[in-house]
This record gives sequence, structure tokens and C-alpha cells, in this order.
Amino acid sequence: MGLFQPEVSHDSQSSSRSFALRWEQVNTRVLLLAGVISIAIALLILLYVHGQSNKQLVLVIDGQTQTLETREALLGDVLEKEQISLQPHDELSLGLSDEIKDGDRVVINRAQKFSLTADGATKTLYTTEDTIGQAIDKLGINLEGYDKIFPSLDTTISADMEIKIVRINKQTVQRTTNLPFRVIKTADPSLTVGTVRVAQAGKPGVMVQHIEKIYQDGELASMRMIGKEVQTVTKDKIIAVGTKALPKPTVVAKATTTSKSSTTSKTTKVSAKTKNVTSKAGVDFEYKKMIKNVSMTAYSSEEPGIGTKTASGTRVTEGRTIAVDPNVIPIGWWVYIDGLGFRRAEDTGGAIKGNKVDVYYDSLSHARNFGRKSRTVYVIGPVKPELN
Repeated sequence: MGLFQPEVSHDSQSSSRSFALRWEQVNTRVLLLAGVISIAIALLILLYVHGQSNKQLVLVIDGQTQTLETREALLGDVLEKEQISLQPHDELSLGLSDEIKDGDRVVINRAQKFSLTADGATKTLYTTEDTIGQAIDKLGINLEGYDKIFPSLDTTISADMEIKIVRINKQTVQRTTNLPFRVIKTADPSLTVGTVRVAQAGKPGVMVQHIEKIYQDGELASMRMIGKEVQTVTKDKIIAVGTKALPKPTVVAKATTTSKSSTTSKTTKVSAKTKNVTSKAGVDFEYKKMIKNVSMTAYSSEEPGIGTKTASGTRVTEGRTIAVDPNVIPIGWWVYIDGLGFRRAEDTGGAIKGNKVDVYYDSLSHARNFGRKSRTVYVIGPVKPELN
């Protein structure tokens, strides 16, 4: 038997050559594409390596700006390399373990140390805030009511500054004081001269004063009266003084005696006419001069700027103290004012010139209600007249 030989045709050979050509073309394109991709990857790697090797960093420390060139990846490594130290209370805009990028801006605020004294204790504290107000607000320290802080809240924080908070507490208490009654002498025509009778017994009044006490850190610092009111009205003591003339005794005298008596009587009348003598409120007294149409006003220690000490050194007292012009009424002299009674010149005033008198009252409302009056004033002297 003979060997079987496969039949090779012209078409089969042609088809093999076409496949080889096509494979060669596809393989060339793949190789070219792979090369392009490899080049691109290499460029990216080079750019990344270049970026990682050299970064620009903007560093702001307490408002001062500086630019750094670094190849470090973490912020902590950058600060360590640049020998920039940090304190425990300093603040950073980024964490030390954060990775930095080219163009990053890092802000470092240095903490200031200060001492704070409050509530009986002194503490050392730290802050990165600019003012005292911002610092105590961030630290959670409260100012209440009337509390004060030194220096003020808008003061700029500086190193080792000493700050003090004073706790202020106000309390209002009541205090009662006795009001002395006045002794008023009145003429009683039903009683004979020299007879004295108590027509009304005197009774002191009671005044309630409202006192404001101010405590600083628990200790009393000051106190002042912020108001007052009369709880019990004063009842004045009234003394009736007899003015009825005694009956004249019948006297038989010789002519010569009568003549002498008549002469003496005339001399006494002439002498009485030469003296300034009058009787007011049942009191006979001699006065140095009488001033008519004196302008009368009133004042009170409750007015701003008016104290309780007079120009003569005494304490202002309602029912006694008046302010005068010393050129008209000497300081320390007693006077009698129609409708008011006896008063003593103890004070002066810038507006009290000439025939003017300012009458003192404890209550400002009473002083204002007094208004302006015109009265006759009898200038007596340094001794107050007493009942005959």
C-alpha cells in the first residue's frame, strides 16, 4: 500500500501568510500602547517623588509669618527639624501626626501664663486668647452681679500678668433711730406771769433707715443710707407760759416817795425803749437787730454734694441748723425766724449772700416743698434765749 499524502492546495498556503501578517500588526500596536502607558506611569512616579521630596510650607507663629522648604512628610518632623519647640498649652491648626502638603499653612498660637486670684485662691493658668475677657470666658470663669475684675476685661493679655476678681455682694438692712421731740413754749393769757404748765407731754418719734451694706470678698467695705421713713411721728412737748399780769397791790406813799417812784418809772420806760426787746413763743429776749423780708429757702443732706458737716464743724440738725451770709449773721449766733422759731447760724453756702437764709431739713422732699418764703429774722447772739 502506498503512503497517504495530504493534499496541499494553493488556497491553504495563502491563508497562513495572511494570519501571520495580521498577528504581526496587532502585536506591534500592543507593544506601542504598552510603551506609552509605561512612560506615563514613570512620569507620574517622577512627579510624585519630586513632590514628596520638596514642599513649601507657610508657618505662622504668634502672628509672625515665615515660609519653609521641607521634604518631611509629617508636621511633627518639620517642627523638630526646624527646632521649633512647643509647650503643652500651645495651639496648632494641624496635628503633629498630620501629613503636610505643598502650600499648607500652619498656625501656632503660643499660650501666655498668668495668675488669677479669685474666691480666696490664686491659680496659675494659660491662654492663647488676646484679652482678659476672652480668656476667662474660654476658661469658664464667670463674673456675677456686681463683681469687679482688675485689670479690665478689654486689657490685652501679657506674660506673667496678675489678674484679680473681687466678689461684690450687696445687702439692705433696716436700722431704727429715735427722733427727739422739740420743746415749744407758748404764751397762755389764762396763767399769771411766772406760772409754767406742761400742756402736752413730749414723745420721741421713730425713724426707720434703709442701709445698704457692700461686702468685698466677704468683708464689709462700705455702707450708706439709701432711704428712710418715719415709723412713729414725734410728739412735741408744749409748755404754757403765763402772761397774765399780777394784781397790783394798793400802796400808800408819801408825796416825795411818789415823786421818786414816778421819776424811776420814767427812767425805766426810757431805758426799755432804747433796748430791742421782744417776746416770741413765750420767751422774752433781746435782739441785736431785726431784718425784714429775708429770703428763705431750704436744703437737705440728701442732695448730691451736700454732706452732713457744716461750715462751723457741727453736724447738720433739723430744727436748728441754718445757712447764712456771715457778713449779715455771724456764724454761731442764734436767731428767731417768724413762723419757724429759734435757729442757729451754723452753715454757709455759695448762693447765700446778703439777706438770705437756707433752712436745713433731713428730708429732701420736705426741703423742696418748703419753696421760697419771705420772713422777718431777729438776730439775737451766741446764747439761745431760755424761758423766763
